[in-house]
Amino acid sequence: MEQKQSQQPQQQQNRNQQKNAQRRSGHSGGVYKDIKKAIAANERMQQSRLTPRINTKSNGKVRITPLGGLGEIGGNITVFETEKSAIIIDVGMSFPTEDMHGVDILIPDFSYLHEIKHKIHGIVITHAHEDHIGAVPYLFKEMQFPIYGTPLPLGMIGNKFDEHGMRNYKSYFRYVEKRKPIKIGDFEVEWMHMTHSIIDASSLAITTEAGTIIHTGDFKIDHTPIDGYPADLHRLAYYGERGVLLLLSDSTNSHNPGITKSEASVGPTFDLLFSRAKGRVLMSTFSSNIHRVYQAIEHGIKYNRKVCIIGRSMEKNLDITMELGYVKLPQNIFIEPHEIGKYRDDEILIVTTGSQGEAMSALYRMATNEHRHVKIKPTDTIILSAKAIPGNERSVSSLINFIQKCGATVAYQDFSEIHVSGHAAQEEQKLMIRLTKPKFFLPVHGEYNHLMKHKDTAMKCGIPERNIYLMSDGDQIEVTPKYMKKVRSVRTGKAYIDNQLNEEIESDVVIDRQKMATEGIVIIVAQISKDTKKFISKPKVSSFGLVADKKDKEFEQEISGLLEQFLTNKPELVETPKKLENDFRQVVRKHIFRKYKKYPTIVPTIFIM
Repeated sequence: MEQKQSQQPQQQQNRNQQKNAQRRSGHSGGVYKDIKKAIAANERMQQSRLTPRINTKSNGKVRITPLGGLGEIGGNITVFETEKSAIIIDVGMSFPTEDMHGVDILIPDFSYLHEIKHKIHGIVITHAHEDHIGAVPYLFKEMQFPIYGTPLPLGMIGNKFDEHGMRNYKSYFRYVEKRKPIKIGDFEVEWMHMTHSIIDASSLAITTEAGTIIHTGDFKIDHTPIDGYPADLHRLAYYGERGVLLLLSDSTNSHNPGITKSEASVGPTFDLLFSRAKGRVLMSTFSSNIHRVYQAIEHGIKYNRKVCIIGRSMEKNLDITMELGYVKLPQNIFIEPHEIGKYRDDEILIVTTGSQGEAMSALYRMATNEHRHVKIKPTDTIILSAKAIPGNERSVSSLINFIQKCGATVAYQDFSEIHVSGHAAQEEQKLMIRLTKPKFFLPVHGEYNHLMKHKDTAMKCGIPERNIYLMSDGDQIEVTPKYMKKVRSVRTGKAYIDNQLNEEIESDVVIDRQKMATEGIVIIVAQISKDTKKFISKPKVSSFGLVADKKDKEFEQEISGLLEQFLTNKPELVETPKKLENDFRQVVRKHIFRKYKKYPTIVPTIFIM
């Protein structure tokens, strides 16, 4: 009883506090309930708009298999398939490592495509960079499918077909319009405009029975692009509102905080460099970065310079973009390389290839006095408007050294806006995730550390870790409205290409080259009497890349003595020349490893007489 009485004053006090609070806020009890109701409704709305709208009753399944582009930069190719049909997203090449001697490019292993050839309905191209289209001619030498893409990517693939003598295969081209879905097998594919470091890039909306899949392609969110066409964020948001099952998103710059600067930010840097230049200006960038080339030419026009384009790929890419109307420039500003001498140095702009320090590129040959028409002068200003691709740092450094030895001024990393990336940084990646609101997420395009960082960004944006998978090339991922999981692995790999011949180099040839480069080679020529089972004369032994020239004679005597002793102990092997060759190879290999710690290639040639 006493306890109840003691509670009453407390309850009265609480009621008084509530009334006072309502009085201070100017709300009665009914209005307060309305506010709580509105807050709860808004919370439900917020949860609803952030929850992916997925048809969980669908029994549809899609399998996604990257054959390249993961664990590396470049070589992008991915297969989307259902039970009855399949499409290929991009067919790109990648660059070899320094130990792949004589190899110019790498292309994906197409073995899995041969397995499912019967159900492939087409190739879908996102944009025209080499790491997305460079391997198309090599695929078409093995099998052909319709190729769907916007005009510029297909135009550049057409140039490749011309170079490979495959002009008739242009009949497979299917030109598409952005924002206009096309049915390809079981897939409905829509191209959405995207900003990148090349004109006419696209993201893809791929609608399937299982749901809608968004593939960003390579992208950044540039609000002030040179051509005035920003990324189609409205269409991405449209699909996000309808419901996105899965997002595959570019991870290349996933370690970069903030946003990637606009392509337009390069313009003021160019203006400063052109205004300071007293002699010729030479600008080098990726041949596909036409907006960068366009900005350089605009500044050349502003400062009354004639423009000379040098480099086959640069010429072809600019020609096709002008022919298709993506870039509009007056023809009278252009001159040929042999005409450069007719003008003063301060009236010349040379736009050229070679920003990666490639030994056969135009700029490299100019810097080493090997170019037919242009040699670098002390009065020249060289603008390297590109960042070194990972692995090319040494080549770029070597190029800069050659240019500086010529006395010219080099602008490379002195200005932060001399080059901007074409890939999204973290805030743009977050925007892509927020716009599309996917249930599942697959980071693509990059090494494992890039994918891992992109995963972290996605989790910060509310995607559960269980709904994210870090793929490797060959992983086959099955996605349905209910789950996403790895179901198997398929064969992947790289084929080696010699660009001079446009032909594949067999892997054993590349392995032999690597071995000879690191271990050396030993050549043995010997004559053996069939009757006496002894050497007719001392074996001739030559080595390359193993011992110094001054020790050749000593090494030859060493190996000759070893072989003579071996043959004395096993004369019966003369009756089986093939086995004798193998045994010679083995005994020499063991001896060299014991003494020199090397495993050279050993080539014995034996004549039984």
